[in-house]
Amino acid sequence: MSEFTGKASLVTGAGSGIGRAVAIGLARRGASVAVLDIDADGAEATGATITKAGGTAMAIATDVADEDSMRSAIRQTVEALGGLNFAVNNAGIASTGQDLTAMELTAWDRIMRINLTGTFLSMKHEIPELRRAGGGAIVNVASNGGLYAIPQAPSYVASKHGVIGLTKVAAVDYASVGIRVNAVAPGITRTEMFDRVAPGTETIALQEAATPLGRFATPDEIAEAVIWLCSDQSSYVTGIAMSVDGGRRA
Repeated sequence: MSEFTGKASLVTGAGSGIGRAVAIGLARRGASVAVLDIDADGAEATGATITKAGGTAMAIATDVADEDSMRSAIRQTVEALGGLNFAVNNAGIASTGQDLTAMELTAWDRIMRINLTGTFLSMKHEIPELRRAGGGAIVNVASNGGLYAIPQAPSYVASKHGVIGLTKVAAVDYASVGIRVNAVAPGITRTEMFDRVAPGTETIALQEAATPLGRFATPDEIAEAVIWLCSDQSSYVTGIAMSVDGGRRA
């Protein structure tokens, strides 16, 4: 994937988990990477890992749900890296164990603001820079919960369905200017966020048994799919939501 050499990329939610794996994977292939995360320490740690390995990275503390913060992060990225060629919108939070009728509006709003509005604001300010660069690729990290229901997760499922819908609209609207927009829909992935919200080990074993490949994904496995969608190897792919789930959706 030598086309990444000399290219500038941006990854939100890159302080941990899938976002961190994507940022490191892009850097290993030669891209310079803006590492965005609301967790400044996490962003700095990812950036330090990249630079220690000889790559180019800058860490920016960013709240994707705040337009001024996102606008500033894009501006800093372009000024420091010389433009923007790829963007991966990964920032998001999980929410489970909710009864729709008992859910507080504030809890609903928080999930939608970060997962869906955050993706909208990211693309709103990324797309003009990709156009200035003559085109590029955006990958939004959704979830298999954006393709079907997850019990007791109404806000999460709604937000991730929204991310996939937004992805498809942007893919159609900006194809003519050379911008491809796709989503990945990971199955259960062993990230730090998963470990915080996962139920007991018995339920984990049941979930793994229900996955045809018999295990959960690693962040690096999801990152490989994201990076492929950024690359020229997927040059005729736009507007899809790619399941990366060990066969779970099948």
